[in-house]
Amino acid sequence: MGGPHVSEEMRRTLDWYARMRRDEPVSHDPASGRWQVFRYADGLRVMQDHEVFSNDMSEFMPDVEELTAFQAGNFQNMDMPRHRDLRGLVSQAFTPRFVEGLEQRIREVTRELLDAVDERGDTLDVVADLAHPLPVTVIAEVMGLPKEDHPLFRKWAYAILVDNGVDAVRSEEGVAAMAPAIREMNAYLVDLVRRSRATPREGLIDDLIRADTDGRRLDDQEIVGFLGLLLIAGFLTTSALIGNALLCLDEHPEATARIRADGKLLPTAIEEVLRYRSPLIWLDRRAARDVELSGHTIPQGALVSVALVSAARDGEAFPDPDTFDITRRPNRHLSFGKGAHVCLGAPLARLEARVALTELLGRYKEFRVPEETPVEFLDPTGFFAASRLPLRLVRA
Repeated sequence: MGGPHVSEEMRRTLDWYARMRRDEPVSHDPASGRWQVFRYADGLRVMQDHEVFSNDMSEFMPDVEELTAFQAGNFQNMDMPRHRDLRGLVSQAFTPRFVEGLEQRIREVTRELLDAVDERGDTLDVVADLAHPLPVTVIAEVMGLPKEDHPLFRKWAYAILVDNGVDAVRSEEGVAAMAPAIREMNAYLVDLVRRSRATPREGLIDDLIRADTDGRRLDDQEIVGFLGLLLIAGFLTTSALIGNALLCLDEHPEATARIRADGKLLPTAIEEVLRYRSPLIWLDRRAARDVELSGHTIPQGALVSVALVSAARDGEAFPDPDTFDITRRPNRHLSFGKGAHVCLGAPLARLEARVALTELLGRYKEFRVPEETPVEFLDPTGFFAASRLPLRLVRA
């Protein structure tokens, strides 16, 4: 199960998910204390029933100054009405029109990155040469950040979301390990916002500063929290999506041929990548009160975790769930969430993936993962994604 480009650890995890969906779809893990949800219907309820399943995870996090300050603008971890109010303000700047306006620059950056690869030879490391630098460059330019600072964002993202483990944010030791990165990023972005207030200029930050609802505006730390969310979570999710798409296309050359013949299939193919190889493994909520789910009573205050990769392989929701089908409709995967808390950055991630794949397919008549060079993966407890992904290229 899972195709040839899956680590043995992830292959075992996918087998375990299948057993849990069948035998114990809601399960309490005494080691972590979390209630694990494996079926699609239960996962969808957890995401959409905001009265019962809270996004406020603060009681699971240590009371550490750096973490508390940085959470101020992270509306993804807020309940109504605070989530609605803060997201509404951010949405005035981060609009669909704003995202659509980035397409040409995304294409230019992609071509610049691929030109550099072509000058070097006929091998591309998807992660290092494209999937990491593309989203970082685009967002950094939108914020007006200098190119020499771009490597900072990867360092911060890995320190906060990868290097210390998926549950690090819930332990004092984990937060202590990531605190220097949070502190450095927070100071950097606070300074950036304050300079933007002092010297206004066109761009995302000034749009965030000007956003206004009935006299309510975003303060500096709220803007910083959103920028950090965009840089860190958005960068890793987009990077994983591009890499996962290329792994899927390498595993399914017939799908690649169909997309080459009909480029209109690319958007639905990207949705199938999001389902088949969901970048995020878990999505967490807190039980606001006692609740019954698949015959189990989850107590108030418990941590509830939806296994996104498992929900995506649920045959009750997706016919032939282990088949990669680029024409799958409908495709109501949960990779970007559902309901009021659906990921605000999802349209940008989809756009960057579509442009990157279009450019790769147009430039190269063939790209394959070489058999002699193994793909390396991130920790499968946190991300379903490659950390090193070589491709051998044949120019068109």
